[in-house]
Amino acid sequence: MRLTKQWEEKSIVCQLLYNHFVSVSPNTRLDRVLAQLRLYEHPLLDFSARAKGEGVELIIQFKNPPVPVHTYYFDMHPRDLDNPQFEWGLQRQLYDCLHDYLVEMFVRTPQDRLERQREGL
Repeated sequence: MRLTKQWEEKSIVCQLLYNHFVSVSPNTRLDRVLAQLRLYEHPLLDFSARAKGEGVELIIQFKNPPVPVHTYYFDMHPRDLDNPQFEWGLQRQLYDCLHDYLVEMFVRTPQDRLERQREGL
């Protein structure tokens, strides 16, 4: 019986260490995102973030584009920012955003049927 109680206490301590306390301050969340973004470097894109309500807005901009392109914005919610797997979640979201951003840059796609007809394509 004593062994079981010790095991439960160790389990609680391990859970506390693994799921460390994360402040819910928007500035702390922003600082965490900015710290992670510093680990990423891309030759064509700049990454930044700013506080937005309780969450954080991730910003992706094209570096010196030869043609003007839009800036991509993505809202990160508190539940994602406070998740114990935050770093992996941020990477997944960042890669998803990069995919979406590049796809949004298409000037023409096969789905633009009316434009194709006008231009005889």
